[in-house]
This record gives sequence, C-alpha cells and structure tokens, in this order.
Amino acid sequence: MTGRVYVADRYRGYGENHVPEGATALLREAAAAACGCFGAAFPYELAVTLCGGRKIRELNRTYRGVDRQTDVLSFPLCEPDEIKRECARAVSGEAGELILLGDVFVCVPKAAAQAEEYGHSLRRELAFLTVHGTLHLLGCDHDKPAAERRMRTLQREVMEKMGLGIEGK
Repeated sequence: MTGRVYVADRYRGYGENHVPEGATALLREAAAAACGCFGAAFPYELAVTLCGGRKIRELNRTYRGVDRQTDVLSFPLCEPDEIKRECARAVSGEAGELILLGDVFVCVPKAAAQAEEYGHSLRRELAFLTVHGTLHLLGCDHDKPAAERRMRTLQREVMEKMGLGIEGK
C-alpha cells in the first residue's frame, strides 16, 4: 500500500485540551490503517486537520447547513466507484493512479469531551475520529442500519489492529 497522510495541527488549545505528544504520528497511522483495512492498495493521499470548536462549527454550517460543533467532518474528493475501481486495479497488479481521497477535520475540544465521557484517553479518541473520518472518505456511511453495522465493524477492526480496541462499542 502506498499512501500519504498529511496531519496538520491547527488547534491552539491550552490546559487539558492540548494535542497529546505523538498524536501526529498516531493519526497518520490511524488513517493509513483505515485505508489498509478497507483494501486501499492503490496510491492515495489524504489530509487530517486538528482544529478548534469555532472552525469545525464554521465548516459544519458552511458545508452541511448545521450551525453547531461536531467531532469530525470529512470532505471526500472522489466517488466510491472510483475507489472500488482503483482497488480492483491494484489487486490485478495494474499500477493505479494517485487518488486524492480528501480532507478530515477533527475537533480537539469535542474529542476531549468525548474521551472524558467514554472514559478513555484523548489520543484514543483522536485516533478513533480519524479512522471514522477516513472511512467516510472511502465511501462508508452510517445512514442505514446495514451501512452503520459495516462501518462499526471496520472501525472496530482498525482500532483493534492499532491496539486501541473499542471494547464493545
């Protein structure tokens, strides 16, 4: 698998909500693991941006029409059919084209609140949200019960491979 994951820390938090040391490498690993679990054996690029509450709210309002903070937003740059086609080409040994998957934005304060609520570390929550957002870039969704089950299964597999199991969620 040849992929590049760019991580940008645009969050300027203080106190307990600061981005943990080593988070950039962890999020790069999380996104790559999600792509690998999904079978993305073609060349790809994606970006993960850590941001604050104001930025995620602005993005949510502008692009989804929802005027509130959220934990993660994904902005795919290609269609799921294109990803499936490139996966098939890679499996058959053909050299695939570079696929720009898109951008994932993770809200650090929201992730910190959820980590506290769920009783695990901010590192783990940031990794989970990165996996979740990356799966959205790959065409996964949770809009229907069957799709939600599939997405949860993939999330669980990726987190377990990373040693950050979901523990029944």
